Amino acid sequence: MEKNERIVVVEEKTATERSGMPVLILTTLIYLAACVGLGLAIWQRMIPLIVLTSIVILIGWLPYCGLKILRPNEAYVLTLFGKYYGTLKGPGFYFVNPFTSALNPAGNKDGITGAEIAVGDTKVSMGEIVTNNRISLKSLTLSNDKQKINDKLGNPIEIGIVVVWRVANTARAVFSVDNYAEFLSIQCDSALRNIVRLYPYDVTDDSNLSEKSLRGSSMEIAESLQNEIQAKVEVAGLEIIEAKITSLAYAPEIAAAMLQRQQASAVVDAKQLIVEAAVGMVETALNKLTENEIVHLDEERKAAMVSNLLVVLCGSRDAQPVVNSGSLY
Repeated sequence: MEKNERIVVVEEKTATERSGMPVLILTTLIYLAACVGLGLAIWQRMIPLIVLTSIVILIGWLPYCGLKILRPNEAYVLTLFGKYYGTLKGPGFYFVNPFTSALNPAGNKDGITGAEIAVGDTKVSMGEIVTNNRISLKSLTLSNDKQKINDKLGNPIEIGIVVVWRVANTARAVFSVDNYAEFLSIQCDSALRNIVRLYPYDVTDDSNLSEKSLRGSSMEIAESLQNEIQAKVEVAGLEIIEAKITSLAYAPEIAAAMLQRQQASAVVDAKQLIVEAAVGMVETALNKLTENEIVHLDEERKAAMVSNLLVVLCGSRDAQPVVNSGSLY
C-alpha cells in the first residue's frame, strides 16, 4: 500500500450535462439566422449588423463541440484546461462544456475495435476497449500468451489464463496509470507467476494428498489468482470478474520424462490391483478345494499350485497350459 500511496488517486465524479437535442436545435437556428442576417446586413450596408452576424458565424459552431453521443456501457472522461471535469455515463445525447475534451490513454495507443496491444514481444487481445475516446464499461476479456513458470517443486510448466474484467472507476483508469490495458496485462503476468510458484503441478505419491495442486485444484487456484490480480489493479479502477486457467502442461524439455513417470506410476498401480485380486482368487480356490474335499494337497503341492495360479493370473501374456499325462507324484 505504501507504493500505491505515491500515486495521486482521482475519485470519479459526474460531469455537468444537459440534453443535447434542444442545444442542437437552438444552435442551428441561431446559426441560420446569423447567415440570413449577414446577407441582409450586406445588402442594406449595415456595418454594426455585419460585425455582429460575422462574430456569431465565426463562433457559432462552438456549441457543436459540446454535443456527445453515448451508447450503453460507454463513458467519457472529460478534462477542462487540464483539470478533471467529470465522467459522462449512460446512453443518450448530451451537451457539456464545449471546451472540455475526452481523454483515454488506452484509446490513444491502440484506438481500434478488437485491438491487440503489444506488451513487449507479446500481443495481447483486449477486445473492444475504446472508440473515439469513449471508455468501454463492458466486460472485456484479456488473454495473454502462455508463460513458462517454475512450480513449487521447481518443474518448468507452461500455463495460460484468461481474465474477464471491466472498468469500474473511469477516473482512476485514466489518471492513475499511463495505460490501464497494458497495466492490467503486466499485472496479470506478475500475479500468475506469484500464484504458480506456491503450488506443485500435481500431487505425487510421497506428498500430502490434501495439498492443493495446479492440476487438481483449478477452482481454488483460479479464485486465488483473481484475488491476487484484483489487489494489484485496484489502483487503476479495474474490477476482475473472473480468472481461469485455459492451458496447463509441462514444458517441452521435461514433458517426455514426466510422461514416462506417469506411465510407470500407472503400471505400478495396475500391477498392484492385479496382485491383490489374484491373491484373493487363489485363496478362494484353495478354500473351495479343501471344503469340497476334491483333492488333498500337502504344503509343497499347495505352494506349487499357488505359484502356478499367480503366474497365470498376474502374467501379461496368455497362459500356455501343459498337460501332465503321468502320475501326480
